Amino acid sequence: MSKIASLTFALTSVVWMCLAAVSISYRIWLAALFGLLALLNIGAGFVWKARARRKAG
Repeated sequence: MSKIASLTFALTSVVWMCLAAVSISYRIWLAALFGLLALLNIGAGFVWKARARRKAG
């Protein structure tokens, strides 16, 4: 996985988690949605990394 791709996954995960934290006081379902999106984004990063390792060697 390239450095730019890992940085992109890290930054987007942080953004989703921050949005989830801020939205807790407004709507709980919105916070749950942002939390789920953060988890899916982190999982997608791990999948991408595993596929890149498998392809490289």
